[in-house]
Amino acid sequence: MDKPMILPVILAGGSGQRLWPLSRTAYPKQFLSLLGDKHSLFQATIQRLPNDSNFVKPLIVGHDEYRFIIAEQLRAINVAPSGILLEPCANNTAPAIALAALWALQNLADPDNLILLVLPADHYITNLKALRQSISNACEAVLQDYLVTFGIPITKPETGYGYIKIGATLSAGDIHNVAAFIEKPDLATAETLMQDPNYLWNSGMFMFKAQCYLQELKQLQPEIIVAVSAALNAAKSDLDFIRPDAAFYKECPSISIDYAVMEHTQRAAVLALKSKWSDIGSWQAVWEHGAKDANGNYVNGDVLTRDTKNCLIDARHRLVTTLDIQDLTVVETADAVLISKRDQSQGIKHLVQQLLENRHNAATEHRQVRRPWGWFDSIAKAPGFQVKHIFVDPHKSLSLQLHKHRSEHWVIVKGNARVVRGAETFELGPNESTYIPIGTKHQLINISSSPLELIEVQCGSYLGEDDIVRFADSHGRETVAAIEDTGAEHAK
Repeated sequence: MDKPMILPVILAGGSGQRLWPLSRTAYPKQFLSLLGDKHSLFQATIQRLPNDSNFVKPLIVGHDEYRFIIAEQLRAINVAPSGILLEPCANNTAPAIALAALWALQNLADPDNLILLVLPADHYITNLKALRQSISNACEAVLQDYLVTFGIPITKPETGYGYIKIGATLSAGDIHNVAAFIEKPDLATAETLMQDPNYLWNSGMFMFKAQCYLQELKQLQPEIIVAVSAALNAAKSDLDFIRPDAAFYKECPSISIDYAVMEHTQRAAVLALKSKWSDIGSWQAVWEHGAKDANGNYVNGDVLTRDTKNCLIDARHRLVTTLDIQDLTVVETADAVLISKRDQSQGIKHLVQQLLENRHNAATEHRQVRRPWGWFDSIAKAPGFQVKHIFVDPHKSLSLQLHKHRSEHWVIVKGNARVVRGAETFELGPNESTYIPIGTKHQLINISSSPLELIEVQCGSYLGEDDIVRFADSHGRETVAAIEDTGAEHAK
């Protein structure tokens, strides 16, 4: 048999609500740096891949709203992917993996020996040697047409994970049949499962031939194959992104790979990954895996503690001090503070749901908002005006646009800008300014190799991010002469 080709498929969706207020819909946990790592969880997932000739460049599957975050974080670690597939909507893991499998079979050589290594983008794994050995061991079963999932040895009674019961041994390398999948249990059941060596945590990592997965999916969930195939056949390329057709993809059932395939196939196999592992799904997990001081505190940022024990304290924008507390989680961001009992992390998603019901912006986006050209920070806002600190990356530009309800005043703080204002084009440097009247076409361009910083003062009757008519854009965003849909994605 020819040498197998292994394609890492990185699933970069998910909202990570239990890590609010740091993780938010517009910038979820997989793109955050946690546990003192300078790289995000997404970047760390890619960097731990084996440097082996069997492996091809990773294929990223992510939601459309994260496309520029994905591209920027790949660029930051100097990784050129095989492709970036953009899901038009969140349909869970079975369709996302089908999308990757079908794309790979159409675009990569030797489909008979094409193996997918499916990895969520938000996992924390410390023992890279064990991971790479497990991948190597799994290949033996994969080449025999098994669909392999990686289980994790249980270290505590965890109610936030699913479990796998191992069955008969298939081969050397600790590979077994899957006897059963167990839903996330209550605490009493989790304590019982922990005592039984035949149970593992379900990690959500998989390895199988692309063709084998699609064969099982066609038998068990044929409607997924039909919808995903139609969406991919009608896909369009956009810069570095591949966009499956939204109408077809939305017809696809939303279902996990476990429910759709793994719990029903006769080919399911499991291999124990013997490494410290977590999906970093809660602040409790951050505390457990993070480096702690002599008093059991995990501390990040500008923090001063006194008589504080077994706490997680994360300060992102200002000094946080604590006195005479224990077993608490304290997380500070520019616009929100969370304080809770440390063991109540699972309940944070209910707070986020309340914020969503109240239509509070803090549920979905940070005060500092990323854009494909840089970022902006809304530093002041009241009826009739808003002040933003804007940072434009070198040689990047905002779209050519106009606003129907607001004027804008720009003051350059650092760098050099080219400004298009109506029929005029001119340049501005530090401590120079200009005024953009309501209804005037305008564009801001950083013409230097250094960052451009400015203060923008908006004045008007309506300051929503949907007040934009975009005429030209270098980042692949819509350029129709109509106001775009409301949402943070469409600003600037």
